[in-house]
Amino acid sequence: MIGAGVFGSWTAEHLRRAGHQVTLLDMEGPAHNRASSGGESRMTRGAYGKDAIYTRMALDSLKEWKALSATAGLPILIPNGVLFFFPEEQAYLTDSIAAHRALGLPSELLDGPAMARRFPMIDFSGVRAGIFEPGFGALMASRAVQTLVRNYVAAGGEFRHELTHFPQHGGPLKSIQFASGSTLEADAFVFALGPWLPKHFPDLLGSRIFATRQEIFYFAPPEGDRRFLPYVMPGWADFNAGDMYYGFPDLEARGVKFAHDKHGVAVDPDIQSREHTQAALDEVIAFRDRRFPLLRGAPLTGAEVCQYENSSNGDFLIDRHPAMPNVVLVGGGSGHGFKHGPEVGRLAAELALSGGVQSEPRFSLATKGDTQHREVH
Repeated sequence: MIGAGVFGSWTAEHLRRAGHQVTLLDMEGPAHNRASSGGESRMTRGAYGKDAIYTRMALDSLKEWKALSATAGLPILIPNGVLFFFPEEQAYLTDSIAAHRALGLPSELLDGPAMARRFPMIDFSGVRAGIFEPGFGALMASRAVQTLVRNYVAAGGEFRHELTHFPQHGGPLKSIQFASGSTLEADAFVFALGPWLPKHFPDLLGSRIFATRQEIFYFAPPEGDRRFLPYVMPGWADFNAGDMYYGFPDLEARGVKFAHDKHGVAVDPDIQSREHTQAALDEVIAFRDRRFPLLRGAPLTGAEVCQYENSSNGDFLIDRHPAMPNVVLVGGGSGHGFKHGPEVGRLAAELALSGGVQSEPRFSLATKGDTQHREVH
């Protein structure tokens, strides 16, 4: 198992649970500070419009996150709820509600006045409808992956922090080589390398998985104002016809989080600058001041620069390498993948062990084009 981000670590854990001897490898360590799985927090939610497959995966994954959180000294899952809101009652909202009803989720359909009464830290001007998902919320990202790998090792899995090389050729892959010169042989190999996946498989994935720059900002809430605390303020997303902003309350006193959920400029994860830009900060502040007027003038307390690793349409890649039948490729988290880590890992492990083909066409290599057209939000 190569890659100890959220996808790779959960794949390794599912393989271990199935009774197999598993070695998990990473060149920098679990959820390191340049990885797409690193950083403070990620949203877990079930609102996916017509894409009910992701609602089911989020719900199934939530059970694993709760169990993992119970093993950690500090919380991994903060179930403060998630609020999605819209300028009008549109298909994404009604399809999400239908999927939630089918799965028995206790989600609530709210109108603008109801949201304004319940969540006074947000200005709902121009908002007509929303969906509130109790039980979902924030996942503390780096802590989650590092706790998972710690538990995996304690249960008998092996982790190696080393740089690896592997030959690419036709036929099964027999071994990979470490920078130290030693080799590791295995019956099956899974590569979950995030934004490095197309760099290691350029001919196959160089135009199908692409990394884009994302900037995240944190602001200090007004002193003593409890409205921005977890369990008072939910995780939230202003859908805005697909041009989405999202954020979190003041988790662990880090600051109130804001991000613009769009594909930024294409980047190389090895060399991109990790300093935020003034343009991105100005854009977020303009949104913040309009939608969260109580935070006008709030000081910046932190900024992070990471990346999405996008598939052409936002669907994940979980499939076999077409020339190396014992190699499974996992990636394309596309900015929404972290919450699904447990289920992605389960599907990848099943594929690696089955010797068969991908059972879910949406996650197949064949569906990944080379033109960016995001359809999953």
